[in-house]
Amino acid sequence: MKVLQMVALAISISMSGFAVHADNSAPAAEKPEAVIKRVLEGSRPDVKVKTVAASEINGLYAVQIDDGPLVYATPDGKYFVVGDLFEVQGKGFVNLGEQKRNGDRVKELAAVKSGDMIIFKAAGPTKAVVNVFTDVDCGYCQKLHKEVPQLNAMGIEVRYLAYPRAGVGSEAYQKLVTAWCAKDRQGTLTRYKNHENIPISTCANNPVAAEYALGERIGVNGTPALVTTKGELIPGYMPAQELAQRLGVR
Repeated sequence: MKVLQMVALAISISMSGFAVHADNSAPAAEKPEAVIKRVLEGSRPDVKVKTVAASEINGLYAVQIDDGPLVYATPDGKYFVVGDLFEVQGKGFVNLGEQKRNGDRVKELAAVKSGDMIIFKAAGPTKAVVNVFTDVDCGYCQKLHKEVPQLNAMGIEVRYLAYPRAGVGSEAYQKLVTAWCAKDRQGTLTRYKNHENIPISTCANNPVAAEYALGERIGVNGTPALVTTKGELIPGYMPAQELAQRLGVR
């Protein structure tokens, strides 16, 4: 789900006053996790609770809305807040919500087969890997692609996943499908990013739509979107040298 859609859902949820009309009485043996799920879904049938778990704050539970935001609810499900939870540490603030999203991204990307990516391998030993959700027509995707040889020379492997900004079925989608279906996938993707005119040639069972949906789930809302092996999402273009430093390669 895109960020704006997530915000809209969060606002909609917030304004609904969830449990105002819900029956939040619970059997004595019912656990808070079950109570929260029952009350929230009972108040808004269009909202589905994916997970409920105790948070770092006593008395608050972290509730992941399916295809929606992470919220923090009271044990009876009557009240909740929307937003990230931060921990104050000696050297600054740590965004615990983003840490969780990082972990989710790692799991999601681990499930993607390498054969469903277009991979530009490092020249020599691989020192780092970066996953890049890309479109072929966006200017900054083209700019980043021109720096892929430099990244490879520094020992960074670039793994491309498809993310047609205009959505499934669009012209950009058709171009990405053509690149992913090509015999020379690297060359076809490069030619598209160099503004060459290549006939559309699609194939069945290509991963473009699935990768677009994956990007939506993990918070991608534009291209290029870079995801590190730690699950950190870097939105937008980053110069090769700066990206190498971010990845710990010097």
